[in-house]
Amino acid sequence: MPNASIRGRVTPQSPIRKLVPLADAAKARGIKVYHLNIGQPDIETPEVALNAIRNIDRSILEYSPSEGYLSFREKLVKYYKEIGIKLKPEEILITAGGSEAVLFAFLSCLNPGDEIIVPEPAYANYLSFAVSAGVFIKPIPTHIESSFALPSVDEFEKYIGPRTKGILICNPNNPTGYVYSAEEMKTLEHLIKKYDLYLFSDEVYREFIYTEEPYISACHLKGVQDNVILIDSVSKRYSECGIRIGALITKNKKVREIVLKLCQARLSPPLIGQIAAEASLDTPKDYLKAVNVEYKKRRDCLVDGLNKIEGVFTPVPSGAFYTVVKLPVKDAEDFCKWMLSDFSYKGETIMMAPANGFYITEGLGKDEVRLAYVLNCEELKKAIKVLEMGLKAYNKR
Repeated sequence: MPNASIRGRVTPQSPIRKLVPLADAAKARGIKVYHLNIGQPDIETPEVALNAIRNIDRSILEYSPSEGYLSFREKLVKYYKEIGIKLKPEEILITAGGSEAVLFAFLSCLNPGDEIIVPEPAYANYLSFAVSAGVFIKPIPTHIESSFALPSVDEFEKYIGPRTKGILICNPNNPTGYVYSAEEMKTLEHLIKKYDLYLFSDEVYREFIYTEEPYISACHLKGVQDNVILIDSVSKRYSECGIRIGALITKNKKVREIVLKLCQARLSPPLIGQIAAEASLDTPKDYLKAVNVEYKKRRDCLVDGLNKIEGVFTPVPSGAFYTVVKLPVKDAEDFCKWMLSDFSYKGETIMMAPANGFYITEGLGKDEVRLAYVLNCEELKKAIKVLEMGLKAYNKR
C-alpha cells in the first residue's frame, strides 16, 4: 500500500473537532452535551439572507465569476467605506470562506520555506494552511497573565530572520478574544515598514468588540497598503457559517493577479452563498448592535462564573466570542476527553477545545482550554456548574 503524503501526516488534527466522536458517544448514551468547543453561534441568521435563498428564481445554478459577483463586491465596497476602509471592487476577491482566503494568501505571497511570525495561541487551522503552502510558522508567545497582549517591538525583532516574509494576526483574536490597541497596531506598522513584510490580518470578528476604543484595522495603517492582506468572512458576522463565503482584500495588484489564478483554478465561489451574503449587507444595523450586546452579556456571564471556580482563571476578552481558560489540571486534553467519556452531572456534560492545539510551541497550553460563549446565559450557567463539578470529580480520582 502506498504511503500517505508527508504533508498529510504532519497536518494537525483540529482541536475544535477532534473530540467529536466522544461527544457523539455521550449523546448516544442520553447525555446532554454543552458545545463550548466551536464558534457556531446560536444567533439567528438575518431574515433578508434567508429570504434571498427562499426566493431564488433561477432555472440554472451556474458558475459565478471566479472573483465573485460584481454586485456583491460593489456592496462590500460600501460596507468597508462605513468603517473607514476605501476600496474598489477589483481589490476584493470572494473566497469559499475565510479559510480559503488564508490559504490563497499564503500561496500567493509566500514561497515554500518562507516563515511568518504568528502570536500564539493562534487559530489552529493557520498551521494546517501553512503546511499546505510549505510555509513555516514561527510562533511568538503571548501570555494569559497579560491577557495575551502583543509583544514589544524589541521582542518581535528577535524573531525576524532572513526567511521571515510576514506577520499574521487575528484581530479580534481567536482563540483569546484579545483586541489589539492602536499602539499595538502602530508596532506592527513599524515592523512591516522596517522589514518590508506582509501583514496578514484576519478580521472576521470585527463586529464583536466590547470596548469603547476605536477599532484599528490593518487597512487603517499608513504607508503599508501594498503589504496588507485582509481576510474577512460573513460566517460569524451574520451567523452564516454554512454558506462558506469569505474575502481576500488587498491593494497589491501583483498579489491580486496571482490570487485570481487560484480562484480560476477552483472555478468559482459558492453561488447560493454569495446570494445570501450579498443580501445580508442589507441587514438593519440594529441586528449587529443587538448581537454585540448579547455576546457581551454572555461574555460577562461566562467569565464571572469561571473565575468563581477554585483554581480557574480567564482574562476578560475584549472581542470575538472566545476565551482561553487556565484550569487546575495537568493535562487539559485528558480532562476534556474524560468529561465526555466518563463524567456527567445531572445527565449533562460539556465539550471544550483543548488549548494546546492552538499553540505551535510544544508543551504550551497544557492546562488551558478554549471556550466559545455561543450559548445563551441560562445554558452557560448550567455548563459552568457542570465544569465545576467535573473538576472536583476529576481531581479526586
